[in-house]
Amino acid sequence: MVGLIGTKLGMTQVFDETGILIPVTVIKVEKNTIVATRDEEKNGYNAVVLGSVEGKDKRLSKPYKGQFGEALKPTKHLFEVRDFEGDVKVGDTLGLELFEDVFFVDITGKSKGKGYQGVIKRHGFHGGQKTHGSKFHRAPGSTGMAAWPSRVFKGTKMPGRMGFDRKTVQNLKVVKIDSEKQVILVKGAVPGRNNSTVIVKQARKKY
Repeated sequence: MVGLIGTKLGMTQVFDETGILIPVTVIKVEKNTIVATRDEEKNGYNAVVLGSVEGKDKRLSKPYKGQFGEALKPTKHLFEVRDFEGDVKVGDTLGLELFEDVFFVDITGKSKGKGYQGVIKRHGFHGGQKTHGSKFHRAPGSTGMAAWPSRVFKGTKMPGRMGFDRKTVQNLKVVKIDSEKQVILVKGAVPGRNNSTVIVKQARKKY
């Protein structure tokens, strides 16, 4: 398993060799630094901690900066990749060369926040009829029972906060890798707004 921290720049479109138009998401992957390692003997599992984008010293707390040691500059983003393939040590830098032989990736990000929404937008309820004197249009309807136990069961679909959830899109095809510009183009959409942080990992189910 290999993975890197990147930034979603936005979407565009490119043509392949046969002239077919492909919608792609552009992800900028700056150099990632190995901040720490985890091993089976000490931590119970194998992993590496990646850091990306140098952080401003005044905006980082002392406990956060304490993770980096004296030789490393604190980074804005940290992410742990379990079962990382390759022999690496603290201080090494990694880039898009990791994905040279990878054809499909899984990308994780935070979806766009949509605020407080009703059941029609949040859960796809159909609502009531609009005519013939109906007064039931976009309401959620009954949520519990009149008799015992008079309560609302957990998991009932109701209005609430929508979006800004951790989402992973699997098996996105790698269309192009530009090492000079430090960008990777993947076919399809990626969760999150533009300039948001995403995690690009080798696909688990497809190669």
